[in-house]
Amino acid sequence: MTTTAAGFLKLPAVLEEIGMSRAAFYRMRARGKAPKCRKLPNGQLRFKRADLDTWWDAQEETR
Repeated sequence: MTTTAAGFLKLPAVLEEIGMSRAAFYRMRARGKAPKCRKLPNGQLRFKRADLDTWWDAQEETR
């Protein structure tokens, strides 16, 4: 998994983990349903592992 020196995940690693295309991810992000992330001044996104895990937990269906 691709991480930065500060321990943040890069978008390609997150897309691979969640099994989603870049276009689908950006649609989900526009709807406010994507994992929490940080946008760098150059426009790239970075994700904390803990934030991605929290998002995964929120996706669990309870029936």
